[in-house]
Amino acid sequence: MTALTSLDVDRAAALAAAEAAGRLDDAFLARFDAQFPRLHGLFSRLYGDRADGQEQLAETIAVASTSWNTRPLDLKVRDAQRLADPAWFQSERMLGGVCYVDRYAGNLAGIRDQIPYFRELGLTYLHLMPLFDAPEGENDGGYAVSSYRRVNPSLGTMAQLSELAADLRASGISLVLDFIFNHTSNEHEWAQKAVAGDPEFEDYYLIFPDREMPDAYERTTREIFPDDHRGSFVQLASVDGAPGRWIWSTFYHYQWDLNYANPAVFRAMAGEMLFLANQGVEVLRMDAVAFIWKRLGTACESLPEAHMLLQAFNAVLAMAAPGMIFKSEAIVHPDEVVEYVSLEECQISYNPLQMALTWEALATRDARLLQDALEHRHALPPGTAWVNYVRSHDDIGWTFADEDAAALGINAYEHRRFLNRFYTGRFEGTFARGVAFQENPATGDARVAGTTASLAGVEAGDPGGEDRIVLAHALALSSGGIPLLYLGDEVAQLNDYSYEDDPARRGDSRWVHRGNRARDQYARRDDVETIAGRVFRRLTKLITVRQSTPEFAGGELIGFRTGHPSVAGFQRVGEDATILVLLNVGDEEVTVDPLTLSGFEGEAFDLMHDREIDLREGLTLPQHGFVWLRVNPLGRSVRT
Repeated sequence: MTALTSLDVDRAAALAAAEAAGRLDDAFLARFDAQFPRLHGLFSRLYGDRADGQEQLAETIAVASTSWNTRPLDLKVRDAQRLADPAWFQSERMLGGVCYVDRYAGNLAGIRDQIPYFRELGLTYLHLMPLFDAPEGENDGGYAVSSYRRVNPSLGTMAQLSELAADLRASGISLVLDFIFNHTSNEHEWAQKAVAGDPEFEDYYLIFPDREMPDAYERTTREIFPDDHRGSFVQLASVDGAPGRWIWSTFYHYQWDLNYANPAVFRAMAGEMLFLANQGVEVLRMDAVAFIWKRLGTACESLPEAHMLLQAFNAVLAMAAPGMIFKSEAIVHPDEVVEYVSLEECQISYNPLQMALTWEALATRDARLLQDALEHRHALPPGTAWVNYVRSHDDIGWTFADEDAAALGINAYEHRRFLNRFYTGRFEGTFARGVAFQENPATGDARVAGTTASLAGVEAGDPGGEDRIVLAHALALSSGGIPLLYLGDEVAQLNDYSYEDDPARRGDSRWVHRGNRARDQYARRDDVETIAGRVFRRLTKLITVRQSTPEFAGGELIGFRTGHPSVAGFQRVGEDATILVLLNVGDEEVTVDPLTLSGFEGEAFDLMHDREIDLREGLTLPQHGFVWLRVNPLGRSVRT
């Protein structure tokens, strides 16, 4: 008789727990059989030394089964569609938009009213910034979550969110929300129970009675928000005159990190994740993925266990909401960013390197760092994609690799200081009007906040400002993956300095680029006599051309060098044709000679101007200009 393995025993226990929770249908059982060995192995590696590890694994399966049983039928239909077309997010028709609900439309009903505009713009993906219940006043723009199951009452209700998701889905737009799973707010029910001394919930966080362990951890961790508090811990209020305990708080003092070394935390957060999936969310932005596991003596960033946790969440999702995908948010070294992107972890990821180097190139008028990144740091595993953006709700951190800069003779430390000065208006002759965020006087580190228009020179009245906006978006729209617009940038919205008058926001300079919807500029979007109208017309032309160009599907590109340091170039190769993209970040026009273009047949088609051109005469790129050319590599035919 064959002895039962631990996998067999734990599988039986998990099925028993799931059966106790409700009916098991064939579809769930098939996915359970496919995913359980992977999930079991991950739990064994993460929690093998804990007596409650396998118990929590069984409870996680029960949560997944219950979630599947209650999943609405239309979402199960969407699951089937996504499984039949796993490359759906790699289509050339993909276009993302992102906004704060209150700033852009007042509330969820207001977002619903904007769906016709979203369709006009061509959106297929809408990321609504954190909209869950959060503390009044300071709450990090909603990233301090007090409940994952309640919408902030000022924005609406969970029922309205589900209805909005359905309306978006009917309009061909996928709803994207943040899953803020590294931490909760200090007002979350779990946090309140932990502070009150409930032993179950005390282990949901990392709480220490004195400074011994915090001091030990902080020898190797870095400060993220030094303006808020030093180190990685904050002190809780004293109780009965005793000194207050210390709790891990990577970001703001009111955001308390969860303790994923406790398997009950994983089980609980899997339940929150699946709850959101059943509201109609199609993409979850996995916030701060690099920070979710702690180990003494390390930086507590991008540890192997962080990847195991993502893989485990992915396995649970594959059982109970197989149509939903994860988006990674990891603003770390480029080598680490790529490690989170795979079919087993996050299928899509922000591309912070390309975003930062777009601005770096515009400031220096030198595209060499950007070109190197496009050629050597752009590739991703098959079936995954970048989310390419010009700017976000967050700050710009100069995340390029020091070794890449050194290879070009650039001192990375001094270069970052220059970029911060340039984009905060402290460098003579700069066109930018950004604001410094979280300057650290001890290290000289800082990041930059600002709208695209203000950073590009429109606010300063620089004549190249509009062209820089278009050029930056031309790169994001053509380099492969999902292009993402911060809504308002398409009408050249400027910085909003009124945040300085708000006591809850004046300490966070990122609110400078989170202004309310620029109603006047949207009203002028069809008037080409205005900046808003000219930028809107040019960006919507970009979007239209992209969405009708099948070569822009997928994410692969091949670098193309012209010999001009101010020009970045690459090819997007399709089944029948190739698109050549050239972008000039410089202040002078550049002529690409015929010899450089001699690998293509003479005739090419200019997609943006709907005309044929002769490459045998060379090609002139204006300052801050670009071309998208359908070309004939020698020996291939091209469609026009």
